[in-house]
Amino acid sequence: QVQLVESGGGLVQPGGSLRLSCAASGSNFRINVMGWYRQTPGKQRGLVARITSGGQTNYADSVKGRFTISRDNAKNTVYLQMNSLKPEDTAVYYCNAPITVVTGTGEHEYDYWGQGTQVTVSS
Repeated sequence: QVQLVESGGGLVQPGGSLRLSCAASGSNFRINVMGWYRQTPGKQRGLVARITSGGQTNYADSVKGRFTISRDNAKNTVYLQMNSLKPEDTAVYYCNAPITVVTGTGEHEYDYWGQGTQVTVSS
């Protein structure tokens, strides 16, 4: 069974930095795109950044120049380095990946989400 497990959230002052990690565990799977989304109460979950297995990235306009997404394909892990954090970055951050699982009946793609990690930017 495949899981996405996140770590690295917390409380930070404005202007500070945090690094989020998300590791995929399990067996017989492959991942192309991995991404980070965030959600605040009463709002829809929105894309923060995503990265392909080849290293192509895209970012939400609100985080460009401040956040950097990266990944270690050998470890099936994606990272989000967040710098110059602002109070409006406060949200629950979720890792996401469409994952192809190989079973005896063939290959099946499922959309996986991590459990979410709280990031709070406040003085």
